[in-house]
Amino acid sequence: MTESSQHRWAEKYPELGQGPIAVESCISEDYYLREVEKIFKTSWLYVAREEEVAEPGSYKVKRLAFADTSVIVMRGKDGVVRGFHNICSHRGNTLVTETGEETFGHSKAAILSCRFHGWVYGADGALIQVPEEERFYSCFKKKENSLEAIHTEVWAGFVFINLAAEPGQNLHDFLGDYGTHMGDYPYADLSHSYKYHTTLDCNWKIAHDSFAEAYHVTTIHAGSFPNVFSTGLSDVQLFGPHRTCAVCLNMSTEPKPVAALAQKYGRGSLVAKGGSTMLPPTINPSGREDFAFELSVAFPNLFLHISEGIWFTHQFWPLSTGRTLWEGKYYVRAPRTNSERWALEHAQLLQRNAWLEDTQTMENTHRAIASGAKKFMNLQDEEILIRHAYHVIAQRMNAAEQRREQI
Repeated sequence: MTESSQHRWAEKYPELGQGPIAVESCISEDYYLREVEKIFKTSWLYVAREEEVAEPGSYKVKRLAFADTSVIVMRGKDGVVRGFHNICSHRGNTLVTETGEETFGHSKAAILSCRFHGWVYGADGALIQVPEEERFYSCFKKKENSLEAIHTEVWAGFVFINLAAEPGQNLHDFLGDYGTHMGDYPYADLSHSYKYHTTLDCNWKIAHDSFAEAYHVTTIHAGSFPNVFSTGLSDVQLFGPHRTCAVCLNMSTEPKPVAALAQKYGRGSLVAKGGSTMLPPTINPSGREDFAFELSVAFPNLFLHISEGIWFTHQFWPLSTGRTLWEGKYYVRAPRTNSERWALEHAQLLQRNAWLEDTQTMENTHRAIASGAKKFMNLQDEEILIRHAYHVIAQRMNAAEQRREQI
């Protein structure tokens, strides 16, 4: 196989096949419900950064609509980050009142108190105070009424939770070689962030697919990033259920005058060539001069991208068969001067526009597929990450069904 092969990824990963992909899984209500149970309720899911709960007593509440719950991620006085269902053990009231998809707070005493009847819990989830406790009966035991714990582990500053009663793997084993590949980037050093979210009328996989290839850049991004990126991927690697690749620049393209000025004053745009001082040796192993950023996916719904001085995420949270919550977060080094701030704001306007260009296709795609007029989609070789995603999902679903039949 040569680098110029038009089917290089199919040749490298023949187990994924080359045939059309059925679209039924994107519009079937039954399939969606099984995905929630067999994938999202059993996989490790990214819900917070350690910096968001940096101090003892600080907490974040993340809503997980697909599971009809929200999770409290809290750092205890012992420094440990733990996760709990956001539900009081008394009569099921929401323990922390949510103000949106993400809610933040801090308790100096590292406790949580239910505003309904005042039950108080420690950061370890233990029930430590019950008003008028003497009025309860002898069968009531505080130690049996702790918060409902959720399995919580941390990798590279990313806080993951698993909703399963007993996860099949710990987080380290779940990430495997993907964790090694992406783990040594200095994520915490780039804390200045821009955050976007919206609800899209499409299946979560359709949203995933729109960000998982560069085939679309010359058409969809002709306005924001004209002739900036190559449509071909580089260094595609599959790590079990996870996947990664490099997106590369078109080195012959000259930036527009305003963009060139912004790139001079601050590293906030992916369209400018960056260095490699932050990149682990696992990233861009061939040392390509045109390397722009690493595009990776941690199964099932976390897109993690890294570049010199920039990292960003996309997450696609299923809400129903045809609705998805998209969250985009972009991280750079905090500006030190007004010139740097202006440069970063310019970069974010371009990035926001590009993400809007990406999301505009998703609802139309779902609506068209839902008509039933087309049963399959055909993927070309550079859409290998999409093909791998459907392959892994089918594997996980089939394995879950086989286990159920054996029981």
